Amino acid sequence: MDRNAFELTPKKRGTTSYEIYLNTFELLSCQKALDELANGDELQFQIVHQVQELWMKLIVYTLMEIDDQISSANTNLVLSLFARVHSILGLMISTLSILETMSPKRYQEIRVNLGNGSGRESPGFRQLVSMGRPLWQSFERFYLERRGLSLEMVYDSSFDFSDSYMVAEAFCEFDELFQRFRFHHYQLVGRTIGLGSVSLKGRSVKILEQGLKQRFFPELWEIRDRMTDGWGERHGRERKGLNGPRENG
Repeated sequence: MDRNAFELTPKKRGTTSYEIYLNTFELLSCQKALDELANGDELQFQIVHQVQELWMKLIVYTLMEIDDQISSANTNLVLSLFARVHSILGLMISTLSILETMSPKRYQEIRVNLGNGSGRESPGFRQLVSMGRPLWQSFERFYLERRGLSLEMVYDSSFDFSDSYMVAEAFCEFDELFQRFRFHHYQLVGRTIGLGSVSLKGRSVKILEQGLKQRFFPELWEIRDRMTDGWGERHGRERKGLNGPRENG
């Protein structure tokens, strides 16, 4: 194959409307020059992480719009926008599997060029983890307090698949998917540098384990605990099995 016949990194700006609108010259020039790559896996390593940053930028932007629509109680649009966020998180999770095709040896070679870089420095990730409380406060204000509701009423004593319940469940889905993304990233780290190793900043990857225990909206998980404990108090925490009397013959 004649590699010179292919132009992975453009040498000049494109002139078509497509190229101009999407800034393909800048986009395809964001990666290292091919002759500077540490090995055959570094291009995918850069692209996957750059794509993740773009997806997180879109999630942050969408969550900002969700917050605006919550204040207007525009429930249908809130749910539609959350569906978009959920789909993007699914893409982020599946994209991580691409990096599983990279051998630990090749990653060690790439790592030399990372300096002190680590995923914790991701601007998109930092913005995402800071958005949980402001979003939840908006939900409490416009979908609970202004409607004279509590989370207990929405989920239990006045449960009726209300708008407040549906939006709360969209919050819950977002929380779960983001935790799933963090778990898959944790597994990827184990697959590349090991879970007992020391990170690029000299800190144990146990920091990642701590992140797996953090929730955006702990209230949504605590209400389930309280409901289950309440059920146990009413019906008994230890129950007999369904083994009924056997028929003869």
